[in-house]
Amino acid sequence: MAEGVTVREGRAEDTQALTTLLAQLFAIEADFAIDPAVQARGLRLLGTRPDAVILVAEAEGRVVGMCTVQLTASTARGGLSAGIEDVVVDQVWRGRGVGRALLAAAEAWARGRGAVRLALLADETNLPALDFYDRLGFTRTRLVWLAKALD
Repeated sequence: MAEGVTVREGRAEDTQALTTLLAQLFAIEADFAIDPAVQARGLRLLGTRPDAVILVAEAEGRVVGMCTVQLTASTARGGLSAGIEDVVVDQVWRGRGVGRALLAAAEAWARGRGAVRLALLADETNLPALDFYDRLGFTRTRLVWLAKALD
């Protein structure tokens, strides 16, 4: 694990710091808009679900990274799949092992709940992130994620 960094489950009092991190992430993702109220609502929703977790990396008394994980049933694998949607490390803390620690914690959380696959979403233009995930053993697939707003 990154020196001086601890990973724990998120708490309600982390919401402001997490929305700030999500703003950093969404600034490079053309598919999402930065709206702290919307992101806070999503974080609160995740916090109420027993099949989801918000993992928080903390260092020097502040939140420096986050990762969200949610379980779904996989017909392809015949078991639970853990989907990682948000991985972001504060710019100042990148390259120090924080992302690696968050993803290790995500994998442990998923394995502990019986998941047989760990999948994640990443922006196709975020080459540093894609290279990072490659180094951690993630394999790029030919699947394309499609979305349709229902609101």
